[in-house]
Amino acid sequence: MDALRSSEWYAGDDRNAYIHRAWMRRGVPSSAFEGRPQIAIANTGSDLVPCNSHLAEVAQSVKNGVYEAGGIPLELPITAPGETQVRPTAMLWRNLAAMSAEEMFRANPIDGVVLLGGCDKTIPALLMAAASVDLPAVVVPGGPMLTGHFRNEALGCGTDVWRLSEEVRAGTLSEADFLRSESSMIRSKGHCNTMGTASTMALVSEALGVIVPGVAGTPAPDARLLEAAHHTGRLAVELVAQDRRPSTFLTKANFHNAIVALAAIGGSTNAVVHLLAIAGRLGIELTIDDFDRIGAEVPLLVNLQPAGHYLMDDLYRAGGFLAVLREVRDLLDPTALTITGRPLVDHLDEARIWDPDVITPRDAPLQPSAGISVLRGTLAPGGAIIKPAAASPHLLKHRGRAVVFDSVEDLRERLDDPELEIDEDSVMVLRGCGPQGYPGMPEVSNMPLPRKLLERGIRDIVRICDGRMSGTAYGTVVLHVTPESAAGGPLSLVRTGDWITLDVRARRLDLEVPPEELSARVPNEATVAGYARPRRGWERLYVDHVLQADRGADLDFLVGGSGSQVARESH
Repeated sequence: MDALRSSEWYAGDDRNAYIHRAWMRRGVPSSAFEGRPQIAIANTGSDLVPCNSHLAEVAQSVKNGVYEAGGIPLELPITAPGETQVRPTAMLWRNLAAMSAEEMFRANPIDGVVLLGGCDKTIPALLMAAASVDLPAVVVPGGPMLTGHFRNEALGCGTDVWRLSEEVRAGTLSEADFLRSESSMIRSKGHCNTMGTASTMALVSEALGVIVPGVAGTPAPDARLLEAAHHTGRLAVELVAQDRRPSTFLTKANFHNAIVALAAIGGSTNAVVHLLAIAGRLGIELTIDDFDRIGAEVPLLVNLQPAGHYLMDDLYRAGGFLAVLREVRDLLDPTALTITGRPLVDHLDEARIWDPDVITPRDAPLQPSAGISVLRGTLAPGGAIIKPAAASPHLLKHRGRAVVFDSVEDLRERLDDPELEIDEDSVMVLRGCGPQGYPGMPEVSNMPLPRKLLERGIRDIVRICDGRMSGTAYGTVVLHVTPESAAGGPLSLVRTGDWITLDVRARRLDLEVPPEELSARVPNEATVAGYARPRRGWERLYVDHVLQADRGADLDFLVGGSGSQVARESH
């Protein structure tokens, strides 16, 4: 092992080395600074990030492993947006969390880092930071919660919020019963137990190679998560010794495997913007078309909500994520390495399916082809995506008249207006929800349906938006429309009554308005009013520099990395 990076701070007898050591002593022996790797434990735990509130316990197990392997563990709190808590949307803060984490990794005397995340944006932000600073790094995912039940019915975190709230509006469930289910929804520590974004990003990150194979999906309350955290702490010391950094093993092949995994598990569409952003930090050329090319024909094998029936602790007991990957082994790139130094495919030999109703065999998939589909056309010249696994098959080819909403507020105000002209053949269009326009690209694309449709038993119609949707959501939803309306995309010019054609098989999304008529249109005043540029602070910086969804919605000046070197001393 070459000289440790931390020795640039601690080695020597001069005044600066003295300062760095002295302020860190506080009962620590001098041997702590003599050739022992300094391992940061980047902890996104917070009482205001409820899905990550248990990470202090996980961090302690990591510390034990680091100590055992001869390293020095140093807990480093990291900015974390709580998906259910922060306004206007957690996505607004992902890049801020990534930027602050990157700067703290670079600025401090550390040799490697263990990344603790769980809630939707935390693992993506940590990986974006780690890719840019390029120190040895490994992820420990916080794990999903256990399944809650209400009146003998399993509750899917998030998915059943959408379902039950619609039943209240339809008049088939009382508001009192809906509220009674609230205390049953979150049974234990951990993140959402559906195949939402948190679960998706943990599993996809394991397929990417940055989590020890077999760990992702371990339930948060399971003692085996703490055991895995201990072993990962030991591994972090080994990574430093071998100088195994993200740039040394992450290639396009790793992202290929992540995309295959995303399709096989029926994962969240949010993984698209996160993987694009991570690849951008590594300098790997990944596009939305790669998700279609690699993943569209991959079979759906995991029977989990929202695309299926079961929940994350069922997946774990049924054989876990490696059992899923074993079924699609022939679709994986065998050259892709993992954080262990071995190829991902080498970790699949012992995996088995123990419950074929939860993890279906390759020859009997839930759906034969269920990956993300990328749409283009006159309404989305830069692309849009749809998740067929969560859509209604009969709506995947559809032509209908647009019903346009200029903002989330406009939607809420008019949705249940009895005079709203809408039926099951209509296409709901919501704009002003892209990275610039909201700002931050909120999870609102899975618009609730008008009450009058719900009362008629209708539960899905085609919906189109430049925002995102929760990974726990479902429906025939076209999202991430690029360019967004705030950036002057055709979405800003759609009018109620325009005909729109969706053809997923043909990969088309078209606005049936002649080009000459469209070029003469201007956005209405309500649309423009929703795009007021923020005056100051992070929102101003974000809006001025955020890229479109097809480039991961990262900030333009954060693409790529700056490495780990800091040339100047602080004193």
